[in-house]
Amino acid sequence: MSSLGASFVQIKFDDIHFYENCGGGSFGSVYRAKWISQDKEVAVKKLLKIENEAEILSVLSHRNIIQFFGVILEAPNYGIVTEYASGGSLYEYLSSEESEEMDMEQVMTWAMEIAKGMHYLHCEAPVRVIHRDLKSRNVVVTADKVLKICDFGASRFHSHTTHMSLVGTFPWMAPEVIQSLPVSETCDTYSYGVVLWEMLTSEVPFKGLEGLQVAWLVVEKGERLTIPSSCPVSFAELMRKCWMTDPKERPMFKQILTTLESMLNDSQLPDQCNSFLHNKAEWRCEIEATLVRLKKLERDLSTKEQELKEREQRLKMWERKLIEQSNTPLFLPVAAKISAESFYESRTEESNSSEMSCQITACSNGEVGGVSLQAMMRGFGDMFSMEPVQHSGMQVNMQAKQNSSKSRSVREGRKLNMAIGMEAFGWSDDSD
Repeated sequence: MSSLGASFVQIKFDDIHFYENCGGGSFGSVYRAKWISQDKEVAVKKLLKIENEAEILSVLSHRNIIQFFGVILEAPNYGIVTEYASGGSLYEYLSSEESEEMDMEQVMTWAMEIAKGMHYLHCEAPVRVIHRDLKSRNVVVTADKVLKICDFGASRFHSHTTHMSLVGTFPWMAPEVIQSLPVSETCDTYSYGVVLWEMLTSEVPFKGLEGLQVAWLVVEKGERLTIPSSCPVSFAELMRKCWMTDPKERPMFKQILTTLESMLNDSQLPDQCNSFLHNKAEWRCEIEATLVRLKKLERDLSTKEQELKEREQRLKMWERKLIEQSNTPLFLPVAAKISAESFYESRTEESNSSEMSCQITACSNGEVGGVSLQAMMRGFGDMFSMEPVQHSGMQVNMQAKQNSSKSRSVREGRKLNMAIGMEAFGWSDDSD
């Protein structure tokens, strides 16, 4: 820790008087406090150890980035000391009654401030920084209503790595971050689009859905937040561009700032935007309808997963029964002919139906290896439905079907072949 002490302003733990907990950041709790010797109100993020967040904050200086004061390095008391924003987080503000008075001027001012802060991080800071966890909880409001980006616990210097671990909060996370793929600055662009949606709607993104459900919907189903039909076109287009699946198709913050500046010159936009902001009752139902649909989609997935598990259990039961029956006197002539070992693995795929069939073909006298075919079939109990026996070139088809509109289980492996006399007994799992 001595090298860190030499790099940063070191603040003594006894020089800080702690007040209330005012929120949780990534990897630590944040407290309002007083820096006694400086007679200054500050925010202190308590940590188990000092890592790269202090290193990042120490080189940043911008009106819309939280100001860094120093670190506490007295084990076990570690912390980062920054300016205190008395207005709380943007998330809290948007949940308050005060947010109901927001107009286009306020939305545009704040949209510009966040974009300026992010452009600084990506292009103007001494070292380029990807935030990776931009969300309304990590943007704070000062006493004079200026927005500042904070909480760099999940951030990385761009030159250090472009491969990010699973951090952040799912509703704000770009698909590539959710999948732990290599990322670029435009993963922050995606998150910015979500924050802009929050400021326009004062709604919680994907409210009522759990993190992993959101991750599945965004990555696997390509779902995005609902943009109400009455949302001004310029805002809607900007959000859609921010949420493009291909990171290269999303705008950089320099482009976003240019777009916002052109929107300020649109004389008709203020009336359109204010009408939208103050008529929430008319369009909120669109967002709620989407949430209902997404929750049903997730429930359907859970049901399909359960059906697949049950089907797997039935198939395993059949396999066990086949082995057990092959060891009975009735099946000894058959068991003696088994030559192949079977092994299987399952995977889930999109499909309309799945079917598992077992076909036995016997000679015209109705016997297989001297065993009555009817007696053999009874040995399988109720595992299959039997079609009527054809007495000329007798053939019996046993089928266990599981219809599914979304999923199928594909079983792969060697076929189990039984040579019986002149005929062949084989089973296969046909899942078309």
